[in-house]
Parts: sequence; C-alpha cells; structure tokens
Amino acid sequence: MIKKTILMGTLLAAAGVLCGDVKLPAIFNSDMVIQRETAAPVWGWADPEEKVIVTGSWGEKADTVAGKDGKWRVKLNTPKAGGPFVITIQGKNKIELKSVLSGDVWICSGQSNMQMPMTLLRDTAFYAREIANANYPEIRIYQLKRNPAQTPLDDTVGKWEPCDSFTVSKFSAAGYFFGRKLYQELKIPIGLINTSWSSTCIEAWTPLDKQLADPIVKNTKDRLDKSAETYNPEVAKKKFEEAKAVWQKKVEEWKAVGSKGPSPRGPALLQNPQQSFDYPGNLYNGMIAPLVSFAVKGAIWYQGESNAGRADNYRTQLERMITCWRDAWGQADLPFYFVQLPNYMKPWAAPVEDGGWPILREAFMKTAMEMPNTGMAITIDIGEENNIHPINKQDVGDRLARVALYKTYGKKDAVWTGPIAQSCKFDGEKAIVSFENGGAPLAVKGEKLQGFALVDEDGLVVRADAKITAENIVEVTAPTIKKAVAVYYAWANNPTGVNLINKAGLPASPFRFGTIPKINFKEKKTAN
Repeated sequence: MIKKTILMGTLLAAAGVLCGDVKLPAIFNSDMVIQRETAAPVWGWADPEEKVIVTGSWGEKADTVAGKDGKWRVKLNTPKAGGPFVITIQGKNKIELKSVLSGDVWICSGQSNMQMPMTLLRDTAFYAREIANANYPEIRIYQLKRNPAQTPLDDTVGKWEPCDSFTVSKFSAAGYFFGRKLYQELKIPIGLINTSWSSTCIEAWTPLDKQLADPIVKNTKDRLDKSAETYNPEVAKKKFEEAKAVWQKKVEEWKAVGSKGPSPRGPALLQNPQQSFDYPGNLYNGMIAPLVSFAVKGAIWYQGESNAGRADNYRTQLERMITCWRDAWGQADLPFYFVQLPNYMKPWAAPVEDGGWPILREAFMKTAMEMPNTGMAITIDIGEENNIHPINKQDVGDRLARVALYKTYGKKDAVWTGPIAQSCKFDGEKAIVSFENGGAPLAVKGEKLQGFALVDEDGLVVRADAKITAENIVEVTAPTIKKAVAVYYAWANNPTGVNLINKAGLPASPFRFGTIPKINFKEKKTAN
C-alpha cells in the first residue's frame, strides 16, 4: 500500500501536481478573460478524491471530487460582460484569480503573419502612435509558448496580461488590431490568445489521426519518419554551432553599417523530425490541445504561405482543420475567420498566371462561401512584392473584425467585406458576374476596371474590359472573344493594379468561373 501511494505521488508530481495542492493549468490566472454567459469549464489537478469547490464572486459556484488520477473539472456559469471579478478554487489549499473580466475570448493562430509582433512594425511611420495609444485594460492578451508535441498536452506556458504599450509590443499585430476593433465597437472585455508559429504548415495544426487518410499527409509523415531514423543530435548540434558562428559574423557586419534593414536571421537547432514543428499534428498537440476545454467565442487564422507548393489540397485541409477544432471544443458552429493571402512576388505580366497563391486564395473563398460560420478578410491590395510579411496589419485586423461583427455579432448595417463573386453567366462574348458586395455597391478605384481576363473555347486568354452595370453586377468582354467560356479576375501571385472595390473601399476577392480549357499555362496562347 505504501509503495502504491508513493508511486501515485510520483506520477502526479510528473504531471505537475503538488500533493495536497489544487493546481490549475496556465490558461487560468489573474487578469484573465473568461467567456461570458456560458457554462465555462474550469479544470486542474489535486490529490486523488480531493473535493474542489470553484466560486465566482458574481454568485455562482460549482464543486466536484478529483478522480483517482488527480484530475478534476467543473462548469461554472459565467456572468454578463463586465468585471473585475474573483474566481476562488478551494481544495486543501485555496487559489484566488483576481481582476478576472467576463467577455469574449478569441483564438489567434497561424504562421508568421499571425505571429508577427507589434515590435516588428517599429520602422513604420505609425508605430510610435499605435504603441502609445495601445492602453486598453479591458483587452487581455495571452501569448502561448511555442511547443510541438507528439501527443496531446494538457497544459502550456503563458500568462494573461492587460493590454498596454509594453505588453502589446510582444503580441500579434494582426490579433491586436482585430481585438481592438471588436472592443471599440462592442465595448466589452476582449481576450486574445495567440498560438501561432512562423513557417508552419496547416497539417501541423490538425490532429494527426484525422488526416492520415490524406495521401499528402501520409507521404509527409513517412518522409519525416524515415528522416528521423538517421537523425543524430550530436551532428545536429555541431551544424548549429557552425551556423551560429556565421550568423554572429553577419550580425557584426550589420551593426557596423548602422543596423540598417532587417537583422540577420539566426539559425535554429535541427530537431528530430518527428518532434519538429512541421510534423503533422505536432502543433495541434502542443499548442491547441491544451486550450480546447477553455471556453472561447471563436478563432481567427492567418496561414497558407507554407502550403503554397501543394495548394490544390488546401481547401480540403482547411475545412478538415476547422471541423477538428470545432469537434474538440464541442462547438459545431464555432466562428472561424481567416485571412485570404495578399499579393506577393513579381508583378504579373500575362492576363492570367497560374500558381499556388491564386489557388490558395480560391480555397479560402470557397471555404468562406460554403462552410457555415466561416468568413474571410480580403487583402489582395495590401501585400508587398518583396516582403512575405507585409507591414499593414491594421487593415488585416480591421477586415477580420468586420467579418466577425457582421457574422457573429449581428451588425447587419455594417460594410463587412469586399465584393465576393457568387455566380457567373456566359452569354456569347460576355461573362456576367454577380457579387455579394459586402454592404456597399460595387465601385472602381480609378477610372477603369483592371485585372479581368476572358478565355475562349480554343484556349485563347486575353485581357478583358469590364464595367459595373448594377450595384452587384460586372460585365466582362473582349473584342477578340466571340464565345467566352471562362473568366478570371486578379489571377496571379501578385496581380498589381486590380481595382474592383465596393464604395467603402474594400477590395474584391480574386476569382475564376467557367469551363476552363485544358491549358498548359507555360505554353498557353495569350494576348496582352
């Protein structure tokens, strides 16, 4: 019996449980935001069969008894938006979470453009103003530590902090601008949880067991498993030290010229491929799974760049990931809003230029159109030719928030999106495209619409003329096209000059319609 007791204590200690003490996961601490007006799960660890009472200062209470494994969980009815409140957890010891606000909590996830902190905007003209004005004590931010894991974790590292000029400098710029817009419009506390990692693929953010039937995912897993067989940590460390020396020399040279431009990027220690951030499921296990019991309002997502090389499968992967997250949270209608990738790379030269980025944009658009409670921020006008991390994150956050305000918060009188093509009718030489105009009539930024192309039945691709004929209709024609079979708009990695907007100034999403002739885009017939 003594040995059994000692063994149980050892196991609980390994899980982070101090014998005799109630313990909470890191997501619960003072200054947090708890999701308003719901039965919010509160959970943690204690001694086996220890009684735990959770009390909210607004008058709600819940109690339970820890299981034989020391785990406990209750659901606490939360108040209307407001605070501050105190949450007390009483077991053999007592924990008090002070200055707790009740409001709406949003997950902010993705890769580098979501991870990109405010401080990386410091060379911009607006940075000093934005940082000085970023004092919003009713916006609370939580930065999750980056942590890939091969099995789902039940805790993470992080801390809730009130948003101010110091704390926000380290936080996601896109996430902050999204949350600020919500706070300014709704006047309720907003909680933002940033769980993002640069250069990561969507497969890493999706549970492994839910995607193994996908041959692309299985091939990735098999390749990394095979690479892991020859992984040598000593060799990896040696290569890292060599790369580090080269990097330090580049930093010295950078400083010698006045620290102009971005600082040289440091090397990363090569991890066991099975433990890496790009192994399927690893970021879900380490950076989503610890959060899934925490009550939230919804999620925003900015990712896709790392999947551009296999863009044809992205729509399937995105819809799979959203479904998995909704299942994990037990919310079939969990709002999920994402950023359609902006313009990037060399400006286009042909009327249509196939590639991973336009296909990814289409995947986002189709998902937003067909999957309930999803939506898309269109950013085709705010990218940069030579920068995969465009600095304009204010508009990214603003446009994501517009979608949320319309779809989640019922602000039906607001302009919530740029034009999104809904359908197309081909009538001889014409393509007649109908739009969801987002709450404001179609408009042109400039004198003449640019960026349209038509394709005839022989595969001839030409730049086309376009005109707005109604508040949600555009007609597309070209002198050389007698029978149009397909129409494109802004179909390229970087479709500079495209200018279909609505009267609120929000840009139209790229799109294509029609029976696309079998064209080799490297050899297709084009007319400028």
